Amino acid sequence: MRYTHPEPAPSTVRVWPVFLPFAGCPHRCLFCAQDKQTGRTATDLDAILHALESDLRDALDQGRGPYELAFYGGTFTALPTPYPETFLSLAARFREAGLVTRVRCSTRPDCVAPDTLSRLRALGLDLVELGIQSFDDLALEASGRGYSGEAAKKGCALVREAGLALGIQLLPGLPGDRPGLFREDIRLAADLEPETARLYPCLVVRGTPLARAWERGEYVPWTTERAVTELAEALRVLWARRVRVIRMGLAPEETLDESVLAGPHHPALGQSARGLALLSLVREKVRELGGKPVSLTVPRRYSGELYGHAGELKPAYFELGLPETAVRFADGPDFVLRRA
Repeated sequence: MRYTHPEPAPSTVRVWPVFLPFAGCPHRCLFCAQDKQTGRTATDLDAILHALESDLRDALDQGRGPYELAFYGGTFTALPTPYPETFLSLAARFREAGLVTRVRCSTRPDCVAPDTLSRLRALGLDLVELGIQSFDDLALEASGRGYSGEAAKKGCALVREAGLALGIQLLPGLPGDRPGLFREDIRLAADLEPETARLYPCLVVRGTPLARAWERGEYVPWTTERAVTELAEALRVLWARRVRVIRMGLAPEETLDESVLAGPHHPALGQSARGLALLSLVREKVRELGGKPVSLTVPRRYSGELYGHAGELKPAYFELGLPETAVRFADGPDFVLRRA
């Protein structure tokens, strides 16, 4: 049996992240810790702008690139005038020079007015990632997001109607979580057909209102085991709809790592989830095979995730009849499963 991985092909262009923590945000949500997440405690937009221009010029002079420029953190579409326009004008200059190929930003779903999106698209914005967090009214209210699930859906629709690519960020395990909520969020997100998705299980970070609720026993975060299981299920749903999942769990950052009090914070969270999703796919194919498998050929690009983190899934493959001696890695795009 020959088959391919259902995951959409990754982008071949490197992302140049520009962090604007808290900039433009109307208020701070219960869980938010962008200062810890980015390692920046303040946002001086002029300083960031000037540093970005200098760094882009150096990259151009050195023949590096191309890059996709990404404005993360804060609420880009709600930055004070004229910063959104100024950042995009800078990006356009280096786009003309061939260094920048695409521009994306992150923002809130209640900060995407049609005229704003139209103006920013005309200035060169290509993709908008919406920090949806959840489509559930109870979870949104308990987390202090300030909008409803319907507003979240409308924000996604407005991005698409403006001719922009859509990215969706979800934050499972929020206050107000209950069994099945994340699966429903994933279903709704998949139905909206975004280009990309990010899945960030909720963490308890020192200094946030959520940390105080956790200390009072009012909030219980997901375990790492639950996060891996739920993320793996979500991957299969999103891959089936051709959605690229570009991040699971927050990127390692010293200021964040030392500030996490509770929750599924693990450097290999994404690897474990991807490995478990791949295992479920192999199990499915073994059932379709209709006989005992004797060998599995795996594209080399998946060698780092087949067995999950630190070989945690090797026993599961052994139980399938695929011990390490029956698995080999090869160049090429196809998995090949053979039976006796």
